[in-house]
Amino acid sequence: MKAYKKLCAVYFLIFALIAAGLNIFLIRKSPGSDGAYRVEAKRLADEITETGSYDLSKYPHLTGVFTEEDGELYISNEHYLMISAGGRAYRVEYTLNSDMSALVVTDLLLLAVLLFSAGILYYISRHIISPFGKINDVPRELAKGNLAVPIPEEKSRYFGKFTWGVNLLRESIEDSRRKEISMQRDKKLLLLSLSHDIKTPLSAIKLNAKALECGLYSDDSKRRAAANSISRRADEIEHFVSEITKAAGEDFMNFEVNISEVFLSAVIGKIESRYRPQLDLSGTEFTIAEFDDCILSCDPDRLGECLQNLIENAIKYGDGRLISVSFDQMDGCELITVSNTGCTLPSSELTQIFDSFHRGSNTKGAAGNGLGLFICKRLMGLMGGEVYAGIREGCFEITLVAKLA
Repeated sequence: MKAYKKLCAVYFLIFALIAAGLNIFLIRKSPGSDGAYRVEAKRLADEITETGSYDLSKYPHLTGVFTEEDGELYISNEHYLMISAGGRAYRVEYTLNSDMSALVVTDLLLLAVLLFSAGILYYISRHIISPFGKINDVPRELAKGNLAVPIPEEKSRYFGKFTWGVNLLRESIEDSRRKEISMQRDKKLLLLSLSHDIKTPLSAIKLNAKALECGLYSDDSKRRAAANSISRRADEIEHFVSEITKAAGEDFMNFEVNISEVFLSAVIGKIESRYRPQLDLSGTEFTIAEFDDCILSCDPDRLGECLQNLIENAIKYGDGRLISVSFDQMDGCELITVSNTGCTLPSSELTQIFDSFHRGSNTKGAAGNGLGLFICKRLMGLMGGEVYAGIREGCFEITLVAKLA
């Protein structure tokens, strides 16, 4: 806000300087100061020289002509100049009679511009700068984990949607945190419970194994019974280990989709506007094939997220020559294929690329967490679609299958 006030002060100062300079220029160029009276005085001198008399009414800027007989020749309270005509000296008095109408009109226009500018600056201050100042620290507080930071309601056409969106972001972060804490608590309780349950069969196994080792059972039937007990207890432990593995392999991310109908052009248009400038700057050829503008049954935001993940991967792992988006229709579905040149992924790894945290052998030196394609597969599945990958002629291809409405 302080910087804005300084900017306004500089603006008004520059405006005042421009107005003052314009006034000075107009005053100097006003009709009363352009020497018209001198021209008339010269004509008067010529008339007196030629006729010995003069008609003062023909000279609107001259107010009087005086000689030595009229008194002090060089003393007057009026504007005057001296001329010589017919061998005599004359004092010619004149009036400036400046026309200031142009100056007045200019000043009025400048005043109108000043008032209009002041109104615009006040409007910006009240409806843009001030509301933005109230929420200026909100993103930083959210980044620090302070989800209780107050977000003032703002009905401004400029920041109403922004504050609403920030509130949604905060609620989403809070919801994600609650789910994460609940998931961590449940897994911890499960692991503690399974760890406790494992101790009982493990103790029995150790006891029976010790008995067999020490030869406490002389009867074959008792030795077989001890061996069977060890086997049963081992099966129990195997079951518990399976439970632990299952718990560890459960989905650690929750996804929500809102199915609606959207034109394919709306989704592709956002992707193109986002990535074409970036790829043009990097020198990567970005092509989007022609397509029928059909209506898809999907979550447009989630489908856009999937396409973003695919193009980000193409940028990260391709050779930067070509990224293309092509389309096809089959069995009531729209097929959207994103391909990039420079694929170095072995075809044997295609079956694993959709696993969570899996990173292919072609990802060395590139940052990532191995979740992009996993997220794509989960989202497309929730939307009733599919995703699959392939390698053709040195190009890596990922195809999203979305249902037609």
